Amino acid sequence: MSQGWRKISIVLFIALIALSVMLAVFGSASTNYTAESVAKDYSLPIGQSMFENQSITGTTNPVQVPLITNFGFLVHQLQAFDLHGILMALSTGVVPFDFSTVAGKGIDSYGNVVDVKGPGFLTYAGDKLSVKEPDHYVWAYSAPSKWLQKTKSGVDVYDNGKKVKSVPASEIKNLEYKNEYYNASTIADWYNYDAHEGSQFTLEKGMVGFSDGRNNISAEDVPKIFGQDVVDYASEYPTGSPILLYAGNYTQQAGEAYGTDLGSHPEYGDDIREVNAKQFVDAWNGTVIPPQTSASGKDYVYFESASDAQAPGGSAAHGVCPSARALRAAVTSEGFDLPVGMCWDEDAVLFGYNPAQDITVYNNHTYPVKINMWTEGDGTGMGIYGQIVRYVPN
Repeated sequence: MSQGWRKISIVLFIALIALSVMLAVFGSASTNYTAESVAKDYSLPIGQSMFENQSITGTTNPVQVPLITNFGFLVHQLQAFDLHGILMALSTGVVPFDFSTVAGKGIDSYGNVVDVKGPGFLTYAGDKLSVKEPDHYVWAYSAPSKWLQKTKSGVDVYDNGKKVKSVPASEIKNLEYKNEYYNASTIADWYNYDAHEGSQFTLEKGMVGFSDGRNNISAEDVPKIFGQDVVDYASEYPTGSPILLYAGNYTQQAGEAYGTDLGSHPEYGDDIREVNAKQFVDAWNGTVIPPQTSASGKDYVYFESASDAQAPGGSAAHGVCPSARALRAAVTSEGFDLPVGMCWDEDAVLFGYNPAQDITVYNNHTYPVKINMWTEGDGTGMGIYGQIVRYVPN
């Protein structure tokens, strides 16, 4: 080692000793912080979803505090052997906040999220701040984030609870709101035939009522946090449906498949019955039900009516009952209750219940399940099948 470097090393060594002495003397004068006081002072978003490497402060700029009242934070600089940071602190009179004093699991001393798999969220763990990893399963309920509300003269448009504009009835057909499941024509039909004053038509869906207690999220944040697949799934189902957002380490375990056939009832029109049977299968196939929740089939599924003097109104969606019997067998054999909107008769769907949106299945397991339905063949001999797939945790 050259003589010049030896002198520099000695100077640094002496400086560090002197700094350590100063820390011992002045460290007791450091401001006392608590997790709650820091969260309040810096408006930390308790309950907000967060990912690895994200700052809990929402900014890449470090939180800086006065050195004179936080001299103990130089310990952090020493431990990191951050000579530049030490010199900056001594020269500027401010020092980066050491989050290790108020944070526990999932947060490093700089306030960044670390060692968290999946979408965690900021919370309290005892007297510390923490970023909690997602539970084995995380689900929530879809809720309107942007919607139309029918008025006496047209519709009002709401975005995150605020009315943004009013649209007269004559202009509803020109609205540009659309996705894979609705467009201006769908909205006009809703307005003219289904809605009454005060009725709502959901355009975009956020998520509320999270199973792990995190904050509700808006429609624009759903794909950022949980992916576009969740948005697409929620779009298919009625507003208010339970949506499985995250699943950790699990194995899919297929239950027994239960089947029936369409059969022939020409008095109701077997062609119509076949269409309705397939529509029922489409409405329920792929439905995922989180634990201890009830779910229906898909929205925007339509059934053909056939004349029936015994039915209220003189018509019914004949053909759905064979498919309903397959679903009924699959869910009750799993230990679930008889679905709401069904009975034990051969005509399994009760009058007055839409076979997709009104029938509900309750999952009494402690893990999610998925309903699989499919058909084989065509015509009156078409086979119809239902099966439960369990998402069993490993």
